[in-house]
Amino acid sequence: MTSPAITSAKPPGAAKFASRFDRFQVSLLVVAVLLTCGALAYGGFLLTVMQLAMIYAIFCIGLNFFMGYTGQASFGQNAFACIGGYGSAILCVQYGWDPLPALIASMVVAGLFALVIGYPTLRLRGHYLAMATFSLGLITYDISIHWTSVTQGYMGYAGIPPLGIGSFTIESEHWKLVALAVLVAFGFWLSLRMRDSRFGRGLRAISGSENGAAALGVRVSRYKLIAFVIAALYASAAGSLFAYTIGFISPEVFGPQMAVMTFTMLFVGGVGTIVGPIIGAIVTSLLQEVVRGSGHFQDIAYAVVLLVTLIYAPKGLSALGTLFRRKKGEA
Repeated sequence: MTSPAITSAKPPGAAKFASRFDRFQVSLLVVAVLLTCGALAYGGFLLTVMQLAMIYAIFCIGLNFFMGYTGQASFGQNAFACIGGYGSAILCVQYGWDPLPALIASMVVAGLFALVIGYPTLRLRGHYLAMATFSLGLITYDISIHWTSVTQGYMGYAGIPPLGIGSFTIESEHWKLVALAVLVAFGFWLSLRMRDSRFGRGLRAISGSENGAAALGVRVSRYKLIAFVIAALYASAAGSLFAYTIGFISPEVFGPQMAVMTFTMLFVGGVGTIVGPIIGAIVTSLLQEVVRGSGHFQDIAYAVVLLVTLIYAPKGLSALGTLFRRKKGEA
């Protein structure tokens, strides 16, 4: 006979999503969906803002794997976005490739580049690793400016075709946002599967203590390298999607500003949290447009708002549910 206690118990998954913290994150995802639907209904420039937010969300989902789950510092992921953007532009404009094969090929190149670069670089730790990755981004940015025979320098690449398969292309701005939202959902689902796998648990163990993870049998160097490659693949896909969405790329797109912006997005949303990359990308992208009308004080207003957010929500917006629950428990 089955025990009543067993039959009435909730499965672990149901118990997990029944917690206040998880409900708060789910509510944030609902808000993100509503904002996307609002952009589709309103149209105009808001469509472009949300398109860029979706692209940056893909970038930040990958960055979260390396910085959030693995606990490593990287300021050079814009290098892989540059490879993806220019790779797709060159293959499509000069060689007539279809966008999807060009995107995949660029991801493969970016992944191989991350594998070669990451093997010696990831031996560094802390601020040494941060500076090394930042230098990687600067070097790639400088190459994109001066290697004019390939990148066309500041002239950039124009006439990049929109995303599509074969004769089917996504021309409408509304459908571009829908396609990007679907890709964000796929990237988010894929990151959840990896996070909950044995590999993902190993990454979180490394974030807690590399020595402790090694004592438990985790191959720290290998896991860190794989996480670095995964982040590079996401960044490359984001770079390619930017090229297909805007139809033009230049070195300024993939400069140090991209590294700073995506770093800010990740921490505003909540580094190491599940929905933080998506929320941070949307909130930061919309925030830029809100403060844009402040004229010469735009950067100051932007910095003040971000500073206040980081002071009162140091673990990001996605972690506010835990803060509210803790305060309610203390009361």
